[in-house]
Amino acid sequence: MTLLDGKKISNQIKDEIAAEVAEIKKRGEKVPHLAAVLVGNDGASLTYVGSKVRSCERIGFESTLIHLPEDTTEEELLAKVEDLNLDPGIDGYIVQLPLPRHIDEQKVLMAVHPDKDVDGFHPTNFGKMALDMESFIPATPFGIMELLKRYEVETEGKHTVVIGRSHIVGRPISILMSQKGKAANATVTLTHSRTKNLQELTLQADIVVSALGVPNFLKADMVKEGVVVIDVGITRVPDESRERGYYITGDVHFEEVSKKASFITPVPGGVGPMTIAMLLKNTLLARERHGLG
Repeated sequence: MTLLDGKKISNQIKDEIAAEVAEIKKRGEKVPHLAAVLVGNDGASLTYVGSKVRSCERIGFESTLIHLPEDTTEEELLAKVEDLNLDPGIDGYIVQLPLPRHIDEQKVLMAVHPDKDVDGFHPTNFGKMALDMESFIPATPFGIMELLKRYEVETEGKHTVVIGRSHIVGRPISILMSQKGKAANATVTLTHSRTKNLQELTLQADIVVSALGVPNFLKADMVKEGVVVIDVGITRVPDESRERGYYITGDVHFEEVSKKASFITPVPGGVGPMTIAMLLKNTLLARERHGLG
């Protein structure tokens, strides 16, 4: 069994980007600038955004964190988004989800200019990705593809079962893995909460990508020997015996499934670090697309 070490690979990618940034600085050109908009004080979002800011510092990017109060109105947030769209100094930005309930997430994501949408959530980018055109690929699926490539996991002709159909992970990874190219050319089955006989499908799978958000959902009796397992789930499970009061686990019962898997991602330390690395990669691409590369 080989551990797909997202922490190690994400650090390699950050080193590669840092080397590019050093060259950009040497030429006296503008360094990439990533901004993040955070509304409210959601604990997981604060942790995630903090990690992005630290990553920017490490590789030499400029970064801006715009932290707005919980009671920010939809109109105020949309005005801030428009400011970022028009700011020539910002190459790319993200609006951290989830947003407070009184704000329409779809409306806000639609307002982000596609050329600055480094999360890859705008319909323009999603559509281009689906048509195999140049676009910003959502960071988590982009990270999964990169992990498969760098570990040279064989995907061609393999049966991949994706659990979960979200627009952020499940649907895009099912499209990417079915396309032509490296870490692709797979036969993909996209499953979800209405799928019948899920276990039958996962037992046939050469590769399972689980993006469900249900702790320890995928167990050993659901997979075959030699399976490749990508665990995208990340859930905080309350546990008073731990110092933090919780522990983090994925969709996959790691102890059981790792005994049968040929490759598997850990949680934490698998897909999560890759998401941040690919967000930085998208920001570098954004800078190039703005004619500054």
